[in-house]
Amino acid sequence: MNNTATQKTAVTSLLASKVWWLSLAMIAAGVGAGIYALYVGHGEAFSNTREIPWGLTISVSTCFAIISTGLALLFTFSRAWGGNNMGVLGSRMVWLSIFMLCGAFLVIGLEMENIWRISLDLILHPNFTSNIWWMGVLYGAAVIVMILEVVLIVLRWYKTAVVLGVLCAITEACAIFNLGAVFSSLKSHPFWYGGQIPAFFLGSAVLSGAAALLVMTALSYGIQRRRMSEEVRAAMTTGGKIMLLICFCLLIANAWKILNAYSGDYELITAARSLTEGPLAINFWVVEIGTGLVAPIVLLMITHLRYVSVMVFSAILVLVGQFISCFNMVVSGAIVPWDHGIVGVPTYLPFIPTPAEYIVVLAGFGVVGAGFILGERFIDKTFMAEDSSH
Repeated sequence: MNNTATQKTAVTSLLASKVWWLSLAMIAAGVGAGIYALYVGHGEAFSNTREIPWGLTISVSTCFAIISTGLALLFTFSRAWGGNNMGVLGSRMVWLSIFMLCGAFLVIGLEMENIWRISLDLILHPNFTSNIWWMGVLYGAAVIVMILEVVLIVLRWYKTAVVLGVLCAITEACAIFNLGAVFSSLKSHPFWYGGQIPAFFLGSAVLSGAAALLVMTALSYGIQRRRMSEEVRAAMTTGGKIMLLICFCLLIANAWKILNAYSGDYELITAARSLTEGPLAINFWVVEIGTGLVAPIVLLMITHLRYVSVMVFSAILVLVGQFISCFNMVVSGAIVPWDHGIVGVPTYLPFIPTPAEYIVVLAGFGVVGAGFILGERFIDKTFMAEDSSH
């Protein structure tokens, strides 16, 4: 019996060490790519131009921020209001939300050319009319509140932690609507402009937050070689139900978005066609819709949410679809040239991310991976105490 336990501990330590060092290597590579961009110039290192200022890094950092918001909202729904049985995973939600947001900060920070000046201007020269300024303030405040929340959870001051959780959820909800406003307030990009993106982000947040929680919880129990309790299995099933519901909602939202665009002017129609039949068609139909929404719906319905493995696999598909969804949203709204109709101007501006951008994106995933391992090593007892207390 002792030999078996020792063997499991060794396997667990080996797996955790591999994930830890791989995550650190990804962070180091991403930081190196950011330094390289500073040396050669961001215009040379990245594919962003004056015509397409936002691309892969912005879409990935946006997706990380959306997942963080979803985790914070799910914590509040489950612990503060008692709306479901996912409270057993509450501390995991908060912990993962912190590192999702840190991953977003790192990616967008490495993408910016003057991150230090922006950080100082955020404090020294506030611009209350800027959506981007408010985004930095709100997400920065959310990180601070969540760190305090984790401290209170470790100390088992759960009631006070729940109060902070509600405050954090309100802050992140405001932040996600503000993030949507960064896109939807740009009249020069009709496919973004309007009130649909903030609401779309909110639905995506709940979906991707539930998916991330299922994947990370399953990975935790797998790497620790532990059997899930009935409470955790019930929480995973609830997460699967949330994914199923929101996948249906986002299918309808996507259909409405495309149909609405086809009834608009040239720029709206052309942007919509970039998704349905243009350069982003494979991304849209195969990955965002087929892999990220339709496949999870089919898998969850035919299995009646009975198998954790199927729910976790569906969650992985959802996360893949959500990352591509953010990329499609950002790029489709930018690749239609503003001077369309002039002889020689293409229908779509070319956009291909550079290797440096992909490496910077790896840094964000590295932060999430490193945060996951830190949680397993240092506050795993808190996770387990919360499990056994429900």
